[in-house]
Amino acid sequence: MNGSVISIENMFSDPRVYQIVFLGTFLGLGIIARDWSIKPELILSLITSCCVTQLVLTGLFEPTKNPLPTLKSALITSLGLSLLLRADRVSTMVLAGVLAVASKFIFTSNKKHWFNPANFGIMAALILTPDAWVSPGQWGDDWWYLLLFLGLGGIVLNRVGRWDTSVAFFGSYALLEVARNIWLGWTWDVCVHKLMSGSLLLFALFMITDPRSIPNARSTRIVWAIAIACLTFILRNYFYINEAVFIALFVISPLTILLDKLRLASQFEWQSSSELKISKI
Repeated sequence: MNGSVISIENMFSDPRVYQIVFLGTFLGLGIIARDWSIKPELILSLITSCCVTQLVLTGLFEPTKNPLPTLKSALITSLGLSLLLRADRVSTMVLAGVLAVASKFIFTSNKKHWFNPANFGIMAALILTPDAWVSPGQWGDDWWYLLLFLGLGGIVLNRVGRWDTSVAFFGSYALLEVARNIWLGWTWDVCVHKLMSGSLLLFALFMITDPRSIPNARSTRIVWAIAIACLTFILRNYFYINEAVFIALFVISPLTILLDKLRLASQFEWQSSSELKISKI
């Protein structure tokens, strides 16, 4: 019998597929278990704007490249925005989605992004529109969320090989919060509440570890992640900015280009085997 089937094994050899499944799971969990008020049309507008922008710009900037496999990255960006960004209007979400994906094509050097696309979309919406915000406490502080995020996020990081970045960021940020908690003589529940933020965990496991927008060398990734943790700590505790973690990443991200020149290392590439392969039967 003649026909074509998508190899499941090849599909799941790509870490981006795991990210799509896990981020989609988190989004569904937030809507069902946490009673999020985000409207379906806002999610749909994000997914549509990200995917359409990806297809159009791939055709313009990389006309010889098959645009369909790149939709995986666009879908990840749209799901990340759906999880972290909130707005009242569809136009705000469309703007965030379009600019998030466009940043990959505009701000790029040596096939690397200056910014994490979802983070760029969040910052663009916060700066350019009056109705965008992020909600760091939307996940509450239940322990089972922590275990879920660590378990599923660990699978992705294990396949991408960027555990060092996540550990460096979260570990250094946790040490700073613990030290401040001890200095001020506060009870430990204050510190635990800050570190159990679902948005912070999603950031540490899925956003700051994007291999296409972080330094190539392990040593510079660790320094880079610690710098983001320190700036986050300062902005959050001394300027009382809820969006501190996103601002810190946005400000420090362009240093990736300089760090890659200071410390040479092989650049991450999505494995060719990760693209969907069609086998004849």
